[in-house]
Amino acid sequence: QVRLEESGGGSVKAGGSLRLSCRTVGNMIGLYDMGYFRATPGRQRELVATITEDDTKTYDDSVKGRFTISQDKAKSTVFLQMNNLEPEDSAVYYCSLVLVSAGEKYWGPGTQVSVSA
Repeated sequence: QVRLEESGGGSVKAGGSLRLSCRTVGNMIGLYDMGYFRATPGRQRELVATITEDDTKTYDDSVKGRFTISQDKAKSTVFLQMNNLEPEDSAVYYCSLVLVSAGEKYWGPGTQVSVSA
């Protein structure tokens, strides 16, 4: 069984930075796709950024140039560095893991990010 442990949320002022971490506990075998989604009340969960086992990265247009996703494979951890945060970035951020070969998807518990003007 796989579990995702998240950390790093918090409150900052606009222009500030936060770094989210997501550690995978359990076996990650084969191809995978890890990333972050975010959700606000009344809106569907939306993709923020993803990274694959070969370091291919994707970003939503709204965060390009401000957010950077990276991974430390030895620690089974993915990081989301968020710079120049805007109030519109306020949301609950969820880490996700897709194990491609197994066809399984996992979610972290979520971490709150609040950005004030």
